[in-house]
Amino acid sequence: MATKKTAPKAAKNAAAKRAPKRVPTTKDASAKKPAHALAGAKRPRVILLDSHAIMHRAYHALPEFTSDSGEPTGALYGLVSMLVKMVHDLSPEYIIAAYDLPGGTHRHEVYEEYKGTRGPLDDALARQLNRAPEVYEAFGIPAIGVKGFEADDILGTLAHRLRDTTEADVIIATGDHDTLQLVDDSRVRVYTLRKGLADTVLYDADAVRERYGFGPEHIADYKGLAGDPSDNIKGVKGIGQKSATELIAAFGGIEDIYRVLEAHPERFAEAGIKPRVQSLLIEGKDDAIFSKMLATIRTDAPVVYELPKETWRESFDVSRALTLCDDLGFRSLGGRVRSLTPGIAFDREQDAADADAASADDPRELAEAKVMLWLLHSDMTNPDREDVLRATKTKTLGEAHAALLQSLRATGRLARVYEEIEKPLIPIVLSMHELGIVVDSAYLGRLSSRYHAELETIVSRIYELAGHEFNLNSPRQLGTVLFDELGLGQGGAKKKTATGQRSTREDELAKLAGEHEIIGKILEYRELQKLLSTYIDNLPSMVAADGRLHARFLQEGTTTGRMASADPNLQNIPTKPGYGKPIRDAFRASEGYQLVAIDYSQIELRIAAGLSGDERLIEVFREGGDIHRSVASRVFGVPPENVDAEMRRRAKVINFGILYGMGVNALRANLGDAVSRADAAAYLAGYFANYAGLAAYIERVKADAARLGYTETLFGRRRSFAGFDSPLPYVRAAAERMAVNAPIQGTQADIIKLAMVRADRALAEEGASLDARLLLQVHDELVYEIMDARVHELAKLIRGIMESVAPEDGLSGVPIIAEVSAGKTWGSLSRIERKDL
Repeated sequence: MATKKTAPKAAKNAAAKRAPKRVPTTKDASAKKPAHALAGAKRPRVILLDSHAIMHRAYHALPEFTSDSGEPTGALYGLVSMLVKMVHDLSPEYIIAAYDLPGGTHRHEVYEEYKGTRGPLDDALARQLNRAPEVYEAFGIPAIGVKGFEADDILGTLAHRLRDTTEADVIIATGDHDTLQLVDDSRVRVYTLRKGLADTVLYDADAVRERYGFGPEHIADYKGLAGDPSDNIKGVKGIGQKSATELIAAFGGIEDIYRVLEAHPERFAEAGIKPRVQSLLIEGKDDAIFSKMLATIRTDAPVVYELPKETWRESFDVSRALTLCDDLGFRSLGGRVRSLTPGIAFDREQDAADADAASADDPRELAEAKVMLWLLHSDMTNPDREDVLRATKTKTLGEAHAALLQSLRATGRLARVYEEIEKPLIPIVLSMHELGIVVDSAYLGRLSSRYHAELETIVSRIYELAGHEFNLNSPRQLGTVLFDELGLGQGGAKKKTATGQRSTREDELAKLAGEHEIIGKILEYRELQKLLSTYIDNLPSMVAADGRLHARFLQEGTTTGRMASADPNLQNIPTKPGYGKPIRDAFRASEGYQLVAIDYSQIELRIAAGLSGDERLIEVFREGGDIHRSVASRVFGVPPENVDAEMRRRAKVINFGILYGMGVNALRANLGDAVSRADAAAYLAGYFANYAGLAAYIERVKADAARLGYTETLFGRRRSFAGFDSPLPYVRAAAERMAVNAPIQGTQADIIKLAMVRADRALAEEGASLDARLLLQVHDELVYEIMDARVHELAKLIRGIMESVAPEDGLSGVPIIAEVSAGKTWGSLSRIERKDL
């Protein structure tokens, strides 16, 4: 057998003769349908899963997920997600997975360079491909791999056999289009991904024709003519996709094309085929036949498989699948996995018993258990009852609560975080939800009318600048207008999306702001459209009958310890001047009350100075100086009085960048295009040279986190970092960056939560619980509703508590400062000076 780059003609012809003939398809009667359209088919449905293609697609489409142990899991997450979606969309009775085995295949035997253009497989993807069989085993799915054959050949063989020997309806689930040649409307369809992992389409023969201009029986012919760069199938030199399509549409498959070319060449001229194309075909005949052979999926792989007596649902062990999801860190998939076999994989009597147990749970005990689980496993945010029971391997909530409490007490300081901060905070958070905040829906209605009119004006101006109307929400159409028609961004390479389109993201468009007025208008349009859909038009529908918005505040909502908000997220209400800030005026105090916001001033920078013990930073805060001006003075080497606004802005970016473990490239990006990478590197070097105490602290934190696997706050809260054990450099680097910030942001979370607890207690002791009611917690800010007559008195009490909760010695004597603002609406708050309280 030849093994050179290009096989000799004899080898090509012999290989072509051995290639299986395609079975003609029946006449197609159905058009392209959404996946769910066929869910009601009466014949048993078999899904053939293309394991490698789906995981490869997921690996490149999803973020760099990692498990608790630091191993990469993004491709596995995509595989499980696809399984869940596929089962819901297609309702299969049977599922079979096909996968590639290591080593060459029969195609490599005749063509050494087959798939030779592909780079080496990423280690992270290879590790996940090796774990894929665990997923199939957990889901009760047989997986088949055959040495010397590709997964496509296994799929082709199974589809061919099942079509001819059973009454099954066969659907091939894949991440690419090679298997479209197997489509046969009488039995075989292909369910594939169009974009990402959520956008799927079910191909029948009509859908293949709509996409390519010819039927599935000619997919291999198409690749034989035009080639396939991804597999290094060369095709006929000079014949592109357009010419290949025209040839197939006019004459049929490759054999038919050459039969006409050799017997009736005049028909090519009649069909409008240029003489040049005829010459290319004549010169490339062997390549065309050989390339088609490479592209043709085999249907004779040595696969032994028969449909089992039990359907997939009957053999699926949901408990095992959930355990694997837990091991891989796929908590968000738990509910979706459980939904696959309701009432079948579970013991019905046990289900009923579990439901009775859940209804009998003490809500306070459940809330405490969730908080304890989260404290012990910081990545397990917003756990539910199932998470608690699975993590503790217990059957009742009482047993789980006791086990978690015992584990917490064994940690030492972490138990104090629970007893003194998180446990007493539970009823306070519940009270915030039950009380809610007044929202003026009529005001939002007026704002909506005004903004929609403004939006129409902006859209009209964009169309005027473009010279015609187009779909502003289509990245492709917008890219055509900006880059092709208006010629913007010609000075350099434009960033592309994962699908190859030119990016029209906000950050990319902002770089073109000076080139044309249309850029500013598009950014303005997007801002206004988002504000309308997310807040202005949406919030009134969420207001309860009492006129108040009852958002949820998530005590266990983040890995750092900070609270989150949902339904809606009130921590995200815009603050910057412009279109966004007027939204805050919709949030109002009750009659006879004022809204009072008490906000920590530069608390994370103060905590960084205190925890690090850096004398220069501590001195600035003790003396009440401007930390950003002081840093600018030292880093840029100018007297404080000569620091201008731009220097102070850059110093502010550097200050907060340091707290978040920002490197040179990220710092340069945040400082703006006017700053070079060399400048950013010099700024960082200058910063650490001037603030050696903070530099040494950061290195200690990273070293301790790598050694222990977690960081600790001033109060003892832990955040775990399994990523330090990962063999992947980018995972370790990400863990290192997060570890730098974790003790700082976590200490801030401890401080404000402890302030909420102590302020609640103090107000109760003063008999003022109804006079000052906590409504919102927004990161560094607490928003109360305080009676008009007691605003100054109670605001001073709360501010004093907020400023005193951190032990002075723990923060090296750095003062914690809070500022008070009050007003009738959240948007009209005005500062109350310290001397006036």
